[in-house]
Amino acid sequence: MTPNTILKKIKLGETVTQEFKRCGNGIHSDVYETVCSFLNRFGGDIFLGVDDDGNIEGVPENAVRDLTRNFINCLNNPSLFNPVCTATIEPISVDEKIVLWVYVPNASQVYSFKGKVYDRQGDSDIVVTSTDKIAEMYIRKQNIFTERRVFPYLKLENLREDVFQKARQLAYNRNSNHSWMKMDNMQLLKSTGLYTHDYATNEDGLTLAAALLFGQDEVIQDICPTYWTDALCRKIDTDRYDDREIIQTNLIDSVDLLMQFAKKHTSDKFYLDENMQSISLRSNICREMIVNCLIHREFTSGRISKFVIEKDRMYVENPNKAQNKGKLTPENIEPFPKNPCISKVFREITYSEELGSGFIKLNKFVPLYSGKNIRPEFIDGDMFRIVVPLGEMGENADVQNFDKNMNDGKQINCGENCGENCGENCGENISAEEKILDAIRENPKITQRRLAAVTGLTLRGVEWNMAKLKNEGKIRRLGSDKKGTWEIVE
Repeated sequence: MTPNTILKKIKLGETVTQEFKRCGNGIHSDVYETVCSFLNRFGGDIFLGVDDDGNIEGVPENAVRDLTRNFINCLNNPSLFNPVCTATIEPISVDEKIVLWVYVPNASQVYSFKGKVYDRQGDSDIVVTSTDKIAEMYIRKQNIFTERRVFPYLKLENLREDVFQKARQLAYNRNSNHSWMKMDNMQLLKSTGLYTHDYATNEDGLTLAAALLFGQDEVIQDICPTYWTDALCRKIDTDRYDDREIIQTNLIDSVDLLMQFAKKHTSDKFYLDENMQSISLRSNICREMIVNCLIHREFTSGRISKFVIEKDRMYVENPNKAQNKGKLTPENIEPFPKNPCISKVFREITYSEELGSGFIKLNKFVPLYSGKNIRPEFIDGDMFRIVVPLGEMGENADVQNFDKNMNDGKQINCGENCGENCGENCGENISAEEKILDAIRENPKITQRRLAAVTGLTLRGVEWNMAKLKNEGKIRRLGSDKKGTWEIVE
């Protein structure tokens, strides 16, 4: 949000979706009461450092960091908020004063703060005590978020144990003390809102989101028959396609399958970030596009989600409940959680980050990948679309004439069809095997995960090439898997 936009909003005064708070000497409980009421109603904006009359007082600049950290900690404190919640907070300079802008999304669940449920009426936060009123709030949420629909006859045996274990492992990789490690499957489902009570029918059960995330393929198709993602490559045959895969499985596995399709049909660049760590621009861009397409789609629609790769661009599109029709820009974007329960699971397994982070990351990485003057397009409508022009990585990317100097952020191009066996048929470019051998010479204790980061290969690509090198007698392992070293057999 820009300073001019904030000034325009402040002139409107406090409304059902807008609140001002002074915040002179800290963030008080009434701010969190407003967060709770916004979550339970339509979402909204809170401006900290603005008094009730709309006068900008600002917050102390040296307190911004502590205020931001304490605010986020409180939202994630289960003794304060049930369930824990998400909101964004950002310092913005307005008329030479710092205003903290808090954006609270509309949520799919009913929230409480310190054991009390709050709702927004006009410009006031009201404590709701009536069970009938709370039931109405639940019904209102379920009308907005179709992922919350309860299927009372959907059982644990209709879900896949291997996907639960995969999700736990991904969460463990992020945090070895993750709470999921101590939960059984039902407890995990309840903690993420995937098992709930339907106040419209008075039934308890697993939700549509639970089926989409963990369900067996045939169960998903029975519940949601038009759910799949059509992956298409149209570089030569633009009327039909050069390659096509129909991804028709749970959302978690769908990410990996679509990423494999992206790697098969696009080139990558080596790029060093500010910490001199090599990162895959392609993976960062494609993952944001794919995850957005999967977790924000409207699953009741009969229209199909697509991931399309063409010579000069790639794009995703998915059925959508539009909030702001037309192109989204930094000035008009207001992140809105289409499927908050699914999004929460994806954040826990590190497949996504906070609401709105994809917009920021794509605007950061696309110019580095496609060309400095190129930006992605975000188009909101009945079909939400993200378009990434390929620029220098498009039609001419197959010529294999990129600079091999990794420090310049240029590509070592391995050809379009190289896939996981990167370096196998790369002509005069540095092969995957040579890159692995060079890395081992520099650090005999290097891990396969670190090799993937240094060489730019996928982890599977590293594993394949390492196995090939061992079978050919070019390398051998000395010592244990954890503490041993690699030796090159000259």
